[in-house]
Amino acid sequence: MVSTHPPQGSTLAAWLAYLEALHPSAIDMGLERVQQVAHRLDLQAEAVKIVVGGTNGKGSTCAMLESILLAAGYRVGLYTSPHLISFNERARLNGVIVDDAMLVDQLERIEAARQGVSLTYFEFTTLAVMALFATQALDVWVLEVGLGGRLDAVNIVDADCSIVTSVDIDHTDWLGDTREKIGFEKAHIYRSGRPAICSDPAPPLSLLQYAQDIGADLWLFGRDFNYSGDRQQWAFAGRQQRRNALAYPALRGANQLLNASAALAALEALRERLAVPQQAVRQGLLQASLPGRFQILPGQPTTILDVAHNPHAAAVLEKNLGNMGFHPYTYAVFGMLADKDIEGVLGHMAGRVDHWFCAGLPGARGVTGQALESRVRQYVQSYDPSGAKNIQVSGFVNVEKAYQAAVAKANPDDRIVVFGSFLTVAEALTAIGRI
Repeated sequence: MVSTHPPQGSTLAAWLAYLEALHPSAIDMGLERVQQVAHRLDLQAEAVKIVVGGTNGKGSTCAMLESILLAAGYRVGLYTSPHLISFNERARLNGVIVDDAMLVDQLERIEAARQGVSLTYFEFTTLAVMALFATQALDVWVLEVGLGGRLDAVNIVDADCSIVTSVDIDHTDWLGDTREKIGFEKAHIYRSGRPAICSDPAPPLSLLQYAQDIGADLWLFGRDFNYSGDRQQWAFAGRQQRRNALAYPALRGANQLLNASAALAALEALRERLAVPQQAVRQGLLQASLPGRFQILPGQPTTILDVAHNPHAAAVLEKNLGNMGFHPYTYAVFGMLADKDIEGVLGHMAGRVDHWFCAGLPGARGVTGQALESRVRQYVQSYDPSGAKNIQVSGFVNVEKAYQAAVAKANPDDRIVVFGSFLTVAEALTAIGRI
């Protein structure tokens, strides 16, 4: 364990390296330590605070909230995780990624305030971003939950409105192995007497019960808000507010109307404090961006980047691929972490892929390309025992090698889908930048 913090004037990279070695584990669930340090800091702010949790869809919902609120003229701080290329991506002020110096200033503040209290990398950096936001006279904080909800560092915030986008199986070592257990954890971002949005079409009973027990103002998709649409436009219907003739979000994918509806339900619930005109909604939805969420790159062959890393997200990705135009062959650049449900993801994607380019990921949690190739090959053999579909499987040491092989194999009218982890997409983006 590292005991000496970086000296004055150190770079952000030096601070992040220090934080990575500061705590013996990457995850240490609990709020007591974070709250202890937070109490020593001046984190009070008049801003409206929106907290967004969920298994999938929370990043997209945050991006749309930020974009709409900026279009309405509000000063907005956005905190998300994890990042793809640069740590700075996690914090934005008024749509602009914060610079190294601003982050280092706050990391130094947290180090001084913690007085020996043990903090994980995520807890330390979350406090730093909150401390930064508190200095900026913002109108709104939009904060994405990192893991679960009940014991996540973001949950020290007393949210004015909370959103749970979806509840599905992921992070089972920490949150439980059923939707009921996971729903209970995620529901704890809700607050008594305040708007509690749930855009999961079939929320677990544990979430409903917790919201009832604490007296939250629960907004359910299908009961309190909904959407409808045709090929040209869509409409949102809330408890008292309708927003008609909306353009489809710039974020692609069949699930994005669900995420957009959650954002609009939250804004309706907060309308007495945050007036948002119709034009701001239209403009915000068209301008929202979030790399790695069914992101289609320009050029040929068509390349799709998606951070889908659990069965629920893989099911959405498979549906989105099915809604695309015809492509003769689909090549998957696929890398996953060892603690994820690899077979569950393959169960949704096996029917969409003609050739798997399995890529090794770095770190203790990364699965090697050889090991992933073996598991994919085994699954493909059970999926297509006769071999009639002629599905190919190859293994590579890293994402860059796998991506290069896929590009070499693909014709201009084929498509390449890169997915399985934030790490997979991040390494592909880096490789694409070098090609």
